[in-house]
Amino acid sequence: MRHTLLDSFQARFARWSPVPIRLIVGYGFWAHGYAKLARGPDKFAAILDAIGIPDPGLMSWLTVVVELVGGAMVLAGAAVEVAAIPMAVVLLVAIVTVHLPNGFSSIKLQAFDAQGAHFGQPGYETDLLYLAGLVALTLTGAGPLSLDRLILRRHPA
Repeated sequence: MRHTLLDSFQARFARWSPVPIRLIVGYGFWAHGYAKLARGPDKFAAILDAIGIPDPGLMSWLTVVVELVGGAMVLAGAAVEVAAIPMAVVLLVAIVTVHLPNGFSSIKLQAFDAQGAHFGQPGYETDLLYLAGLVALTLTGAGPLSLDRLILRRHPA
C-alpha cells in the first residue's frame, strides 16, 4: 500500500482529534446548563412537570448540575468516561420525552419573512451528535491538553 501525504498528515495529527470534540460537547453542555440556571431551574422544572417527569424540581436541579459539571469536565478533559454516563442519560431522556416525536432533523425551516426564519420543533439529531461525541471521547480518551493527560504524565501507572 502506498503511503500518501494524507496518510502522513493523519498519522501525525490523529492524537489531536478528541480536542475539537471535547470543546464542542463540553461547551454545548455547559452552555445549556448555564442557560437553565440563569433562567431559573424552577422554569425548567415547570417544563419537566408538563412532560410528566417525576419530581420535576429535583430533576431540574440534577439536569443543571450534570450539564454544568459534566460540560466543564469534558471541556477540561477530566474523567470524561465518568462524566459521560450521566450526560448520556440526560440526552436519552431528552430524546425519548421531547425530541423523538419530532423526527430526526434538528432544523425544520417552516417559513421566512420580514421577521426572519421560523423553525419547527427540533428532532433528535443534535442529541445523537452529542451522544456520538461522548462515545468517541470515551473510546479514545480526552487527548492532548487535558487534565487526564497532565495527571497521567505526573503520576504514571
